[in-house]
Amino acid sequence: MSGTSGDGVDAALLETDGESEISFLGGLTLPFPEDLRMRLLEASQHDVPTTELLRLEKEVSLHHVEAVKLLFEKHPQISKKVEVLGFHGHTIRHVPNEGLTMQIGNPWLLAKAFGVPVVNDFRRCDMAASGHGAPLVSMFHRALFLDVPHPTLVLNLGGVANVTWLGQNEEIIAGDAGPGCGLLDEWAQAMADLPHDRDGQLSAAGKVHWETVEAALSAPFFEQPLPKAADRYDFDHVDVSRLTIEDGAATLCAVTAEAVFRVVKKLPDMPKKVWVCGGGVHHPILMKMLAERFGEISNVDRRGLNPDTLEAECFAWLAVRHQKQLPLTIPETTGCERSVSGGVSAFFC
Repeated sequence: MSGTSGDGVDAALLETDGESEISFLGGLTLPFPEDLRMRLLEASQHDVPTTELLRLEKEVSLHHVEAVKLLFEKHPQISKKVEVLGFHGHTIRHVPNEGLTMQIGNPWLLAKAFGVPVVNDFRRCDMAASGHGAPLVSMFHRALFLDVPHPTLVLNLGGVANVTWLGQNEEIIAGDAGPGCGLLDEWAQAMADLPHDRDGQLSAAGKVHWETVEAALSAPFFEQPLPKAADRYDFDHVDVSRLTIEDGAATLCAVTAEAVFRVVKKLPDMPKKVWVCGGGVHHPILMKMLAERFGEISNVDRRGLNPDTLEAECFAWLAVRHQKQLPLTIPETTGCERSVSGGVSAFFC
């Protein structure tokens, strides 16, 4: 898959029954060339000509092919046993309140390259069932954290922050909490000519402007209960333009941490522990702010999981569930009217 930050393609190998038997066999990230990354971000934020979008789709798909080839080269014996590929693609639009979503990626290019079925188009079935089409990682989180003390919380810090709350009696509640690292990445790129706030160098030197945090969190989205979903660009109203570069970065970190904390406070019980995955685990200031609010938080690598490839592993798992016609989403995770098994299989004959 390619995340909303547009950094590159994450690819992973998984052995699984699509339920609780899950073995992690390796993963990697293949960065996008800078030109392709910038064009992807442009298409995600603005309307671009159809021909340009089609060219982007082809290039992104071929980059996925290269990522899988590299993964197979690293694990030649395992790669011979691969039976199915899960292919999320790159999200160009996600407008849940209108039932709209678009992930670009040509699954037949992968099916031809590797000679196995490619499961893709994971989100639109859920949206046809009146779901938000996101987050799709929640069921995977539940399978991975069955044996920890509950209630527990799994927090995925990507471009958007999403949470999976797991209760003591097998309850699950999930949804998007607010901006993840997307706004902070954009700020670092625009104001400091950095790809992201590496090691928290900007935010560590800044001070939080709490008036801006409260203004940001006064938007209607933050009052809605879970489950709910958002597009990365639904939070463009968050305005730190009058702040210094460093104060703006610190304030955006605080918006993310406070949004997560406030949505979790509305859940039936506060979690005993918070497990964090996604790119945000590498941001020390954001992790510090979360720890100040929740107490004990842990990188999922403490459970032997890779925070950077966990979402790619999720789509491998979801591909198997699709083949077995098991639910990918349920009402408690996306707001769909009933449990649905989404996805489409592409074969190259």
